[in-house]
Amino acid sequence: MDTTKTHAVHGGVLRYLKHDSTTTGTPMTLSVFVPPGEEPFPVLIWLSGLTCTEDNFTTKAGAYRAAAEHGVIIVAPDTSPRGEGVADDPAYDLGQGAGFYVDATQAPWTPNFRMESYVTDELIDLIDAEFPTTKTRSIFGHSMGGHGALTLALNHPELFQSVSAFAPISSPTRCAWGEKALGAYLGPDRDGWARHDAALLIENGAAQGVYDDILIDQGDADPFLTEQLKPELLVEAAKASGQTLTLRMQPGYDHSYFFMASFMDDHVAFHAERLRGPA
Repeated sequence: MDTTKTHAVHGGVLRYLKHDSTTTGTPMTLSVFVPPGEEPFPVLIWLSGLTCTEDNFTTKAGAYRAAAEHGVIIVAPDTSPRGEGVADDPAYDLGQGAGFYVDATQAPWTPNFRMESYVTDELIDLIDAEFPTTKTRSIFGHSMGGHGALTLALNHPELFQSVSAFAPISSPTRCAWGEKALGAYLGPDRDGWARHDAALLIENGAAQGVYDDILIDQGDADPFLTEQLKPELLVEAAKASGQTLTLRMQPGYDHSYFFMASFMDDHVAFHAERLRGPA
């Protein structure tokens, strides 16, 4: 990976990086924060939402003070492959900036849109190879990235110690964003969509015996709450399967990074406790 920018922050080092991905067949960008202190460190992977790049989280989330305190590396990749020759769509909720953390099986998306494999295979191996990690990690994200964090953690439990999300797309098989993206990337057979639906996975017991709790924060003033996010479906699924899931409805908060920055410390601490014990 090539470093494009470096910043000192909270005693640690933040790097913006770029590399040629063998998974997506494109250049991919990301940021990595390495805290101060004695190496090695566990890793916390952040997945961002629709239209975002790695820069949204890096500059707006305010996560690095808590990461430095708890001794956690934070990795924030871009949300999709990009570039000339990469398939795209004029709408904000499909194509570049909207990878949905799935491996596409449909043209024209198939060659490059392989974000599930990118995160769970290539990215993890790169980080472990190039940074001082303990080779243990957790995952969290926002909106489309909350969907990605939940589904990747539930489908690849051997990779992650814990999972949380801010305002996730809880059941993409039952909202317009998800139906559009999954239909485009995976085709019309809805049976193939189920493994990318966190509520359905939890209902079917995918988290049982793996995650002691799943932390979800959701603002009650979020304009996408009722039609797109539907966190109540996660709660219902958890009750049906006996899975512990903590949904915190936050009064007055919307879908923006102001909301995430307000509760980011809680999420970093939640994961740090499961990665390396209480600070």
